[in-house]
Amino acid sequence: QVHVVESGGAVVQAGGSLRLSCSASGNSFSVNAMAWYRQAPGNQRELVARISGRDTINYVDSVKGRFTISRDNTKNTIYLQMNSLQPEDTAIYYCNVNARVPTAWGSRVNDYWGQGTQVTVSS
Repeated sequence: QVHVVESGGAVVQAGGSLRLSCSASGNSFSVNAMAWYRQAPGNQRELVARISGRDTINYVDSVKGRFTISRDNTKNTIYLQMNSLQPEDTAIYYCNVNARVPTAWGSRVNDYWGQGTQVTVSS
């Protein structure tokens, strides 16, 4: 199993910045990719930013130029630097870890989620 923990959510004024952190821990797992998703009230969960094992990075169009995803491989940790925050960025931000874990017959790839961290941007 992989345990995922996010932190860094807060209330911030429009135009401000926040840095979210996400750490993955567990036994004998290898990370394929890690990503940040968000879900605002009444909306579906959407992908915000993703970084693959080969450092391929993708962003949703609405955050390009404002958000930056980065990774510390030694710690299985990713960060999301969020600048120029806007009220529409208000959401619960979830970390997703796509990882290969051992099984009795070999291995399999699973998605693991954190509990989420609330980001609120006031106008």
